[in-house]
Amino acid sequence: LPQLGPHLPLRLMQEPWQLLYSTRRDGFSLQTLYRRGGQPGSPALLLIRDAEGQAFGAFSSSAIRCSSGFYGTGETFLFSFSPELKVFRWTGRNNFFVKGDVNLLMVGAGSGRFGLWLDRDLHHGGSQPCDTFDNEPLSPREEFCIQDLELWGLA
Repeated sequence: LPQLGPHLPLRLMQEPWQLLYSTRRDGFSLQTLYRRGGQPGSPALLLIRDAEGQAFGAFSSSAIRCSSGFYGTGETFLFSFSPELKVFRWTGRNNFFVKGDVNLLMVGAGSGRFGLWLDRDLHHGGSQPCDTFDNEPLSPREEFCIQDLELWGLA
């Protein structure tokens, strides 16, 4: 969180964050993540560590939730620590920020690819370059196994 602080929107830089969801504490379930996803309209920070120890994630300008379409704003971004922090911001090419359904959580999209996706059991995910963020893959593998996942929201 301290390394990501300077990349957050200015209005959030001094705000206290709290852990809303953790696979260690709450188990591996996308439905539980949605239930604990924070107040509507409140930003969220998704932190992931894959089975190879790589850390990465997404900042969403809106709470993570189940939705019928994409939501969020251009403040949304992807990031990776490989080994130093890399931040991938909105390109302006589309508005495919975040979409969550019962089977999949997606962040960033375009040309049939997702910047980050997570399955319903939060065991597997993937990352590909996408039009929304023009990102590099966040994990060394295009599809990865999730070791730990945390969702942080404003306190």
